[in-house]
Amino acid sequence: MTTDLHLNRVIAAPRDLVWACWTDPKLLVHWFCPKPHQTTAAEIDLRPGGIFRTVMKVGDQVMDNSGVFLEAVPTRKLVWTDAFTPGWHPNPDPFMTAILEFSDHPEGTQYDVTVRHFSAEKAKSHEDMGFYGGWGTVADQLGAYARSMQGPRPDHEITSTRVINAPPALVWESWTNPDLLPKWFGPNGYHCETHEIDIRPGGRWRFDMVGQGMRFPNLHEFGEVEPGKRLTYRLSGFDDMRHHADVTVEFTPEGAGTRVTMRMSFVDMTTRDAMQFGALEKGYETLAKLEATAQSLPAA
Repeated sequence: MTTDLHLNRVIAAPRDLVWACWTDPKLLVHWFCPKPHQTTAAEIDLRPGGIFRTVMKVGDQVMDNSGVFLEAVPTRKLVWTDAFTPGWHPNPDPFMTAILEFSDHPEGTQYDVTVRHFSAEKAKSHEDMGFYGGWGTVADQLGAYARSMQGPRPDHEITSTRVINAPPALVWESWTNPDLLPKWFGPNGYHCETHEIDIRPGGRWRFDMVGQGMRFPNLHEFGEVEPGKRLTYRLSGFDDMRHHADVTVEFTPEGAGTRVTMRMSFVDMTTRDAMQFGALEKGYETLAKLEATAQSLPAA
């Protein structure tokens, strides 16, 4: 018998939200365990060697499982294993490694799971325990919860979320200091040339996004600016400088770091078109540059 088990599903929810449900512990606890069992706690440090821990209550039994991530390609691929615990300490009795792949599908997200075991006997044991029924049920719960997160215009929205390894004060400073924001904002290969910047309710940032031989005029008109917690802005740009999207960014303490959640609601572009344009991947590249900037700042 092979050591691999596979599950392939189409989840009727967009890839951005399916990814968020897998990588935000506050979301994962709602769907990760087949009901009526419960996931009561989760820890996620989404980097190679970072912790992936879940605590599940199955009847009267409490199952505390801890492993590490091996790979995390934002919105595309997630690999974790119980072969190690944090700090790369070997597990004397490892069970499995899970490889999760996410891709766009006309009905939502193509969700492909490969679970590799350390022996054929362990794979057979997992199958006998109900791998297909359990992981299938969890996939259904994942889809249902992801759909419940959709905003008022689900076909025109993209959500990106990332835990940044820096305290909220430094992450907020990076986004709202007019000297810092232009230094990191934008995807890989692009930089900002500022014409005017005033980050306050009613203020605006007018700049050009420059890269790969192209120049894109942009205008951010700020609405809410709640220090350390939330900001919103109206995004206009490109050659016609039309209103293209409304953006909400939330900053939430999580452990020693900060979870940044950015929701873009497009005016006349569908989520599918934005995904094909690469908007989701570019959003995660931008958040990675935010993290690098926040980490470079001196602690308060």
